[in-house]
Amino acid sequence: MRQPGPLVDARTIIVPHSGTTRVADALTRDEVIANPLLFRGAVWLTRADGPLHAAEFAFPARASVLQVLAILRTGHPVQHHLTIAEGLTAQQIVAVLAHAEAMTGEVRTIEEGAMLPQTYDYELGTDRAALVARAKVAMDRDITAAWSDRAPGLPLSSPRDALILASIVERETAKPEERPHVAAVYLNRLRQGMKLQADPTVVYLASNGAGVLDHHLTRTELERNDPFNTYRSVGLPPAPICSPGLSSLHAVLHPANSDDLFFVADGSGGHVFSRTYEAHGVAVARWRATVPSVPRGSPD
Repeated sequence: MRQPGPLVDARTIIVPHSGTTRVADALTRDEVIANPLLFRGAVWLTRADGPLHAAEFAFPARASVLQVLAILRTGHPVQHHLTIAEGLTAQQIVAVLAHAEAMTGEVRTIEEGAMLPQTYDYELGTDRAALVARAKVAMDRDITAAWSDRAPGLPLSSPRDALILASIVERETAKPEERPHVAAVYLNRLRQGMKLQADPTVVYLASNGAGVLDHHLTRTELERNDPFNTYRSVGLPPAPICSPGLSSLHAVLHPANSDDLFFVADGSGGHVFSRTYEAHGVAVARWRATVPSVPRGSPD
């Protein structure tokens, strides 16, 4: 029972829910063991060690019968991994779930911003709806914790407000070090009753929730009368525009100490921040002179 088995290379094998005979036949068919009769005898002789479990298990090359039995009794099932990246919209997350291997069930829609972006481990046969539920619990837990530790004096009335603004910050800049500054600009605008004028909210609206466009925002799109169009509506949009990461949420709840009210792209993936409209106009002119026919800076 200690002799090396026939398995040439390490493999993952799905062990069925069935009796010892069918398990032995399946392991023989997958070349994990060579002799099903010997295996069944070994199961009986070691029965005091516990029952065999059905799952997807990883078996090392040349695993002996005793090694195989140890895996079937005490081994951990193979873990698959699904990554929900920061900034994905609900539509994009549904697509990620649909292409996740080893999952079952179907998820057609989810609530925008409800799932915490991170990597989730799961076993073969996990229901997609169950993973969605896990991600929602994780988001609720982390938002509650972050909200309880927020900076004082923020113009936000609830954790939901923080989530909505964090989703805008997430989509506004790809530079983590900029997020507290971007958050400060939007919070300053909220305090003063200014429109946020956040391009990502208009992109979300114009793309019907997809979050991406194949063109720069048009004048018609910027003038569309809708609560998600923060060029027309004052205050936060009615819902998140993506699932933000924790860094964006913390940026909103612990913004930079800044009086700035404006920012515009600087051509290198970052932004130029300004306190006055005049300084912002100079930054915008400099940017447009460098890169003609560019999308609007936001906010402006």
